[in-house]
Amino acid sequence: MPRTSVFDMSFGKVYQALVAKAERKGRTRAEVDEVTCWLLGYTPKELATLVESDTPYGDFLRNAPQVNEHADLITGSICGVRVENIDDPLTKRMRQLDKLVDELARGKAMNKVLRG
Repeated sequence: MPRTSVFDMSFGKVYQALVAKAERKGRTRAEVDEVTCWLLGYTPKELATLVESDTPYGDFLRNAPQVNEHADLITGSICGVRVENIDDPLTKRMRQLDKLVDELARGKAMNKVLRG
């Protein structure tokens, strides 16, 4: 059976995994929505629509309305890879979102997660 790229998976499925990661550590779906909207420029309504659609995760990232100007302040390691050293823009956005959700799950204050 061939492997499916995460970019080909539906955004809704990936999103549910991100929410589950945060909720296991006492954070909320609303907080995951907040960091996702902050990073990619979606409105909460647009995000909710995309969660319910069959939009591939790659398209969700590729079609982001406005990547936050402070996204490059997201640094650190995720899955053993330094986020700031990733060259591919799509992979970098995916890892930045993972990093933000990880920081939420570790209990970091929202203003620090959002680089405030």
